[in-house]
Amino acid sequence: MSRLLFGTHAVENALRSRRVEMIFVVDAEVKRLASLLELARQAKIPISERSRSELDSFAHGGLHQGICAVAGEFQYSSVEAILAAGKEAGRSPLVLVLDGVQDPQNLGALVRSAHVFGCDGVIVPRDRAVHVNATVVKASAGATEHMRIALCTNVARTLEELKAAGLWIAGSETANSQPPWSCDLTVPLALVLGAEGAGIRPLVLRGCDMRVCIPMQGNVGSLNVAAAGASLLYEILRQRTCH
Repeated sequence: MSRLLFGTHAVENALRSRRVEMIFVVDAEVKRLASLLELARQAKIPISERSRSELDSFAHGGLHQGICAVAGEFQYSSVEAILAAGKEAGRSPLVLVLDGVQDPQNLGALVRSAHVFGCDGVIVPRDRAVHVNATVVKASAGATEHMRIALCTNVARTLEELKAAGLWIAGSETANSQPPWSCDLTVPLALVLGAEGAGIRPLVLRGCDMRVCIPMQGNVGSLNVAAAGASLLYEILRQRTCH
């Protein structure tokens, strides 16, 4: 099934990954988007000029920036392919596991952070979690088109699979936890983040080898999952770069 993407970054990344079938552009924005449309022309992708109201309707009110694209169905990866990518990279593997993230903005932001900070892939549950859609692609600034994303049936069993492949499991959890800089995060690692509000489910948390939290000041109780994920992934990259 085809999917609709919107926004300049999302469309550009889809074009560069050769996944676009059709471009819709607001007629008044053709000049501003000339370089992006030239990419489409070079790839022989049809371009259709439409009114702003039509693109508003296509994007269901999302911020489309004057351009939408019809792309092929999102191609999910597999846990096996993510693990293989880590081995091929010749460095310590790093996987991001999301235990039930529901908000597409959070998923998009986390995929973007995973791409920027060097994850080999992202794993999300098949059920009771948001999957890749147009809003996720837009929030990721197109990083979904470059990141391996796998669906799993059971997160706890997937952690066992990752352990069998030699990865340590670090869960982001406030109780009985250590600051991330107190842990060795240079080892082959899977970082687990829980759902908004609920956190990591107890059965999944029991499968974690270590628990990490970000020390905070101020009156706000916690960071949201996207901000926490970015902070922890940065610390992992910092440790790996400094060692």
